[in-house]
Amino acid sequence: MPYGKYKGTIIADLPSNYLEWMAGKGFTKDKMGMLLSTTFEIKTNGLSDILLMVKKSLRQAGGYR
Repeated sequence: MPYGKYKGTIIADLPSNYLEWMAGKGFTKDKMGMLLSTTFEIKTNGLSDILLMVKKSLRQAGGYR
């Protein structure tokens, strides 16, 4: 996350309540807004396992801490 309270946090690791607050404010129409909106939809629809699989895959490839 490049700005705000969670600056420096991986978008997939943002708390759901923060994403919910941002959704209420309205996501921007740029790439960041799309990433935040997609993460919000994934988390609110009980699909967080998708994020865990992506993070695991990236870790194995050496691209995620």
